[in-house]
Amino acid sequence: MSRDRFAGTALLCLVVFSSTVCIGAFGPLLPEIARAQGLPDWELGVLAGSFGLARMAADLPAGALATRRLATALTLAPVTLLAGMLLLATAGPLPVLVLGRILTGLAHTLLAAATPVLVTLAATLALARYFPARLGAEAPAPGSAGAASAIPPGRPSLPPIVRLMFALGVIMALAWSAVSQFVIPLRGTREFGLDRAGISGLLSVAQLVDLAVLLPVGWLADRVGRPPVLVGVAAVLGVGLFSVGLGSLPLLGLGCALFGLGMAGWMLPLGVIRDYTDGGRLGWRTGVYRVGVDGAIFLGPVVCGLLGEGRAPIFIGLIGVAAFAIAGRLWWLRA
Repeated sequence: MSRDRFAGTALLCLVVFSSTVCIGAFGPLLPEIARAQGLPDWELGVLAGSFGLARMAADLPAGALATRRLATALTLAPVTLLAGMLLLATAGPLPVLVLGRILTGLAHTLLAAATPVLVTLAATLALARYFPARLGAEAPAPGSAGAASAIPPGRPSLPPIVRLMFALGVIMALAWSAVSQFVIPLRGTREFGLDRAGISGLLSVAQLVDLAVLLPVGWLADRVGRPPVLVGVAAVLGVGLFSVGLGSLPLLGLGCALFGLGMAGWMLPLGVIRDYTDGGRLGWRTGVYRVGVDGAIFLGPVVCGLLGEGRAPIFIGLIGVAAFAIAGRLWWLRA
C-alpha cells in the first residue's frame, strides 16, 4: 500500500471511529429525555427511530453525491452533524429533537460523522487531499477475481444465500436499534432502577465485547469462510436477544455481552453478497441492502415504542427466534 493511500485510509478510519461517540451517547440519555419532556413510549420510539429513517431516505442520494462529489460529501457531513447536535442540545419539544436526530442520521449517511466535531472537520478537510472529487472506475487488482466471476451461468439472479444475507442484515439492524436505542435504556431504568451510569455500563459491555472479538471474527471468516462464522454469529445473537429482552438483571448483563459478540459479524453479510454478485449488480444490491438495514434501524425503536414497555421484550424475543431460524437455514444451505 502506498504512503498516500495509507494516510487517506487512516484519516477515514479516524472519521468513522469518531462517529460512534455521537451514536452511542443517545441511548443513556433516552430515559432522561422521557422524564424531562414527559414523552410516551411511542414518541420515544419515533425519536429514536428517526435516525434510521433519515439514513434510509438519504442512502441513494448520498451515494450519488459521493460518486460525483466525494470531497464535498465528506466535508458536508460534520457540518450537518453539528447542526443536529445543537438542536438536540436545546432539549426542545419533540419536533425539534426529531429534527436534530434526523440531521445526525443524514450526517452519518454521508460517510463521515463525528464527535468531537472540530477533530473530524479537520480530518475531513485533509481527506480531500487523498480522495478524488469524483469516483471513477478502477482497474481490478491482479489476481483479485472473486467468487462472483466464477458464478455459473445457470445460477439464479438472486441466489438463496443472498436473500438470506439480506434477511440477516435486517435482523441485525432491528436487534441493534431496538436493544441499544430503546429496550436497554428503558428496561434498565424502569425495571431495574439503573441510573445513567448503569445504562452506559450495560451498553459499554456490548461495545467492548464487540471491539474485542472483531479482529478474531474477521480472521476466522478469512480462514473458514463467512457463512460458517455467520451461523455462529446469528445463533449467539439470538441467545443474547432472549437474555436482554426477557432475563433478570444478571442475564441482562450477560445478554449485552452476547449481543456484542453477535454484532461483531455486522459486516460479514455484505461480504457474502459480494461473493455471489457480479460487478454489474454489486452497487445496486449494496444500495438495496443499505436501505433495508437503515429501514430496520428506523422500525426497531418505533415498533418497540408502539408496543410499549410491557410488550417490547416479546418483540425482542421474536427477533431472537428469527436469528435462530436464519442460523439454521444457513447451516442447512451449507450442508
